[in-house]
Amino acid sequence: MINCFIPYSTKDSVSQTIASLKKCSQLTSIFLLYTDVKPNFADVELIKVSDLHSTKTLRLLASYATAPYSLLYTKQTPLLLGQYALERFLQVAADTQAGIVYADYYQSLNGEITPLPTIDYQLGSLRDDFTFGSVLFLDTKVFKLTVDSMQTEYRFAGLYDFRLKVAKNHRLFHINEFLYTEIEQDSRKSSEKQFDYVDPKNRKVQMEMEQACTDYLKDIGAYLKPEFTAVQFDMNAFPVEASVIIPVRNRATTIADAIHSVLIQQTDFIFNLIVVDNFSTDGTTEIIKNLAEQDARILLLNPSRTDLGIGGCWNEGVHHVQCGKFSVQLDSDDVYAHPLVLQTIVNGFYEQQCAMLIGTYTMTNFALETIPPGIIDHREWTVENGRNNALRINGLGAPRAFYTPILRKYKVPNTSYGEDYALGLRFSRKYLIGRIYDSLYYCRRWEDNSDASLDIQKINGYNLYKDKLRSSEILARQALVLRKG
Repeated sequence: MINCFIPYSTKDSVSQTIASLKKCSQLTSIFLLYTDVKPNFADVELIKVSDLHSTKTLRLLASYATAPYSLLYTKQTPLLLGQYALERFLQVAADTQAGIVYADYYQSLNGEITPLPTIDYQLGSLRDDFTFGSVLFLDTKVFKLTVDSMQTEYRFAGLYDFRLKVAKNHRLFHINEFLYTEIEQDSRKSSEKQFDYVDPKNRKVQMEMEQACTDYLKDIGAYLKPEFTAVQFDMNAFPVEASVIIPVRNRATTIADAIHSVLIQQTDFIFNLIVVDNFSTDGTTEIIKNLAEQDARILLLNPSRTDLGIGGCWNEGVHHVQCGKFSVQLDSDDVYAHPLVLQTIVNGFYEQQCAMLIGTYTMTNFALETIPPGIIDHREWTVENGRNNALRINGLGAPRAFYTPILRKYKVPNTSYGEDYALGLRFSRKYLIGRIYDSLYYCRRWEDNSDASLDIQKINGYNLYKDKLRSSEILARQALVLRKG
């Protein structure tokens, strides 16, 4: 019933995987994929491939698939199947008629076993880093039909393109059971892995991923052309040209640095600083009060509500009567990179005629020494296709700034994660988002950062929320495309 396709790495590693697979009585054949020297293995069929993720390789594998189901293993470390795991994959695939079935799994890292649950696939799960785990269980008919429909030849994005095309017409089903163990060799923290996609050396990969995603959005009627609603910057009168907004809770160690980096800004316009203190208990409030007594540009807000996240605090600042024409972000952990940041941002609004503007930042330690991956500039964003490519990635960059009247209209989701991404999707549906590719901002990583090292439950919760944001946005864009005819 099952063809298994596994990549060759080392003889010992592959031997463990083969031994684990052969415990299943439903196994039809094992295909070993190699790229260089032909390995010597008995009882398996050998397939030479140029790589593991290209369209060409998928076509080749589909031509070898003869059993009703195909298992594709995507890692090059040993795969250790759980009790009757393949039988369970087979049963669920038959029951659900899904095109792809995937499951929760265990990860073995340095001898320590950790459960890694995955999340359900939904319309907005089109990001290219969606975690299926390393085992994809495919309906072979769907496998063959989908590969036959793939028109573009990708070197890096073949598997991503395949998954999107399957998702358009078939169910992707998640088994909430831990069915196998995969060996992991990447011991980096979550905060270090999350920026791999913006590493310049991965640029060719990202360009292919963007093309595959864009074609998919066109297929499902959610693609938006680079046609934007003009922004009128004279909609209202404002007390100042720009307001920096800092939501804060218990950041006595960092808040003074953040505030100081605002106060030294050199501009040809009047600005203020709105600090929204969300019931701090560690002395943060007193620090802000003392600084406000010394500089009238600082406005301290103490919300009456006790249910506010970061987004809710942003709403408090944005809707305050003293908020300026442009609302500019600064996190309480971080600092502006130089005294001309605010001037550069405001100039950017007028020069690019945009409703939202996103800059570039540098990852640093607490002492402002650059740490990997260094500068995060999100150069994958383009005027022509940024609004579509935004649906493929999980973040849009920083610092972020907004034309206040439109931000007041849309409101900021009252969450403490993803509220900025939600705004980026909403703004880009209608308006141009401007970009500045010079580093404006130091994003400091230190022991109390909320996202320095996240556990799997937190990561899944964050990803599930952003997938839901994308689902909502895709539905809205599909409706918009239909209205425009």
